[in-house]
Amino acid sequence: MTANGSLGPEGEDLLVVRRGEGPYVDDAEGRRYIDGLSGLYCCQLGYSYGPEFAEAAERQLRELCYSPLWTGSAHPTAIELAERLSRIAPVDIEHTFFSSGGAEAVETAWKIARRYHALRGEPGRTKAIARRGAYHGLTIGTLSLTDDPGLTEPYGPPAIDTRFVSNTNRFGLAPEFADDDVYTAWLLAELEAAILAEGPETVAMLIAEPVQNRGGCITPPEGYWQGLRALADRYGFLLAADEVITGFGRVGEWFGGDRYGARPDIVTVAKGITAGYAPMGATLVSNRVVDVINRPGVVLNHGYTFAGHPLSAAIALRNLEIMERDRILDNVRGLEDHFANRMASLTDLPIIGDVRGTGFFYSCELVGDLDDGGFSDLARVGLIVDLIPRRLREAGLLARVYNRSAPLVQIAPPLISDRFLLDRIADILAETLAEASARI
Repeated sequence: MTANGSLGPEGEDLLVVRRGEGPYVDDAEGRRYIDGLSGLYCCQLGYSYGPEFAEAAERQLRELCYSPLWTGSAHPTAIELAERLSRIAPVDIEHTFFSSGGAEAVETAWKIARRYHALRGEPGRTKAIARRGAYHGLTIGTLSLTDDPGLTEPYGPPAIDTRFVSNTNRFGLAPEFADDDVYTAWLLAELEAAILAEGPETVAMLIAEPVQNRGGCITPPEGYWQGLRALADRYGFLLAADEVITGFGRVGEWFGGDRYGARPDIVTVAKGITAGYAPMGATLVSNRVVDVINRPGVVLNHGYTFAGHPLSAAIALRNLEIMERDRILDNVRGLEDHFANRMASLTDLPIIGDVRGTGFFYSCELVGDLDDGGFSDLARVGLIVDLIPRRLREAGLLARVYNRSAPLVQIAPPLISDRFLLDRIADILAETLAEASARI
């Protein structure tokens, strides 16, 4: 994801992270940073739980280092984790297909959706619906679910025929869309029109994040997820919630969709399931879907070599234990209003067009020097490419600064963050973006 030649003697320095402690990471030169992105939305617990995870890993490795979840076999740690996930998952989600990461989890969701419809006598359901600006992975299959030409065009025609509909970003829309009822009705009407245009009998699955990451922590209006459920039931397609980022506490709930009343058929997870201490993904599937694909004699013909690896499963179980024991979700819930207020105060800066998000997951959309709020080439290079990321790092904060589609600064700190750290993050953002405002 880095342009060739942009790093090295003629370009920028490579950030080499050497160690972590609490919510901080140190680079190879000994400089310390607040990890304002939790690695890549993975390190929910920060970096101080290593000894506990090492103990869980050692115990597992002394007992069993590897056993596949393959033809007619399993191992106890994966079974225990699947049972544990079923207890915290949304209503009716009681089955788990393990994988190695988020893209594999989404690929699994798509494969299950296709098989489900074929077994029900509807093999013509081969299309997906996704939202504009969304991101669901970088495999050829998951790339089909994004409409970003910069990501997709180098690889030719998409593997999945996908129809894109609006996401739930209200910034820059007409004032009447500030009303949830009006906006939700408009979004659902657009979606229904797209379903009808494609032919309901051709649509296999709709996939959406409870809070869309790409485009900047885009939350849904009230009633939106209930409307998605109603349309899925009416037209017979499956509803998938991509919780790779929003799962495991990022927005103060085990699953982000719980905050918005989501009732999906399929949930994809990764990242926070192990708090970044090991690679793992999973696709959680509802009873009604599994009842079809688990018919006697049916073979799904699906699996990954390292799916449900004993080491990763042991670490995921320990992660869930720690999150419950140390009341990690309560920490997010207890501080989210304060963090929301601190982030909202940034809108006083001229360069900030919008601040949006929830829990410990926020972004600032930037506006520039052009009449329509965009950035001239000079301002884009000077501010978004250079000054803002450089000043944030100099101040000791790792954040995400987007220079694609909407210009954004995004924050997703570890869920162990306290009030002092959240205030420090907001202060660094304010100082940096105030300087950027003065340059416009």
